[in-house]
Amino acid sequence: MQVDDTDRRILRQLQAEPDASVADLADRAGVTPATFARRLERMRAGGVLRAIREEVDWRALGYGVEVSLRITLDKTEARAFDEFIAAAREVPEVISIGTFLGRVDARLLVIARDMADYQHIYRDKILTLPHMTDIEALMQVATIKDAQSVPL
Repeated sequence: MQVDDTDRRILRQLQAEPDASVADLADRAGVTPATFARRLERMRAGGVLRAIREEVDWRALGYGVEVSLRITLDKTEARAFDEFIAAAREVPEVISIGTFLGRVDARLLVIARDMADYQHIYRDKILTLPHMTDIEALMQVATIKDAQSVPL
């Protein structure tokens, strides 16, 4: 799908303040609300926009610890990736799963209320995941940049 300058203006405004009203976003993008809505629908149909969703701040719910786990899997086992991912999806505290090519096969982003909670999650839920041969934990200290927007 081709995205023109007007579409880019609309996307910039939507990224900047997704919870603003259509009328405000359209005004900021320099188009009418009807044009804004029509172009938004066209970009959804074209796959440029996948969804508009709410984001829950897990820190506000009492989760104060974030740990990134780098996992190496047993590559001699044919179903290692599938079985590991299926089991990791069942751990509620795992909020993100990514797979990679290279020395590290997967990354899990795990949240916990505190270090004692993390220790429980790690021992009882993470270490029981199948096919792991190595695991490295990286404790996040600060978030410097967490942009969900793309340069337009």
